[in-house]
Amino acid sequence: MNIVTLLPFIVLIGAMFLMTRSAKNKQRQAQQMRNDMHPGTGVRTIGGMYATVKEVHDDTVLLEVAPGVHAIYAKNAVGAVLADAEYNRIVHGIDPDEDADAADTPVVPDDASSLTEAADAGDGDSSADKADAADETDEKAGKTDVKKIDLGKDDAATASTSEDEKRDGGTDAK
Repeated sequence: MNIVTLLPFIVLIGAMFLMTRSAKNKQRQAQQMRNDMHPGTGVRTIGGMYATVKEVHDDTVLLEVAPGVHAIYAKNAVGAVLADAEYNRIVHGIDPDEDADAADTPVVPDDASSLTEAADAGDGDSSADKADAADETDEKAGKTDVKKIDLGKDDAATASTSEDEKRDGGTDAK
């Protein structure tokens, strides 16, 4: 036989060998990952559920899927063993980088008085003195500038919905 006729078969066999080798390597890594599980480790199952490992057996794993809720899974159902920081970030919303940055970020004030103190500092009067003087003049005059704001629904909007809409599955149905 000619080598040219055998060349496609040799290439095909070589490609199959490389693919099986790669698949075996991935299986070996997955098995090593599953063997590295220990109680307290956060995992993600192949179904996408996040849980904490409670017990590890030969072929099964006892997972705590919620506080006080335990389930037995096959070891092969564990898709990934997560680092503690990643598990806490995903499940509990705790970001360790955010906590470190919180100490460095300035605190935003609740009122605007601290934002205007720097501008008022050159006037000679402090902003606290000005605020006290303004409060005293308002009290003497008997004026109060406090306006009440109703955050409830608009009466006209609630009155326009009829009882038929509510019974037929309208947005305000109860």
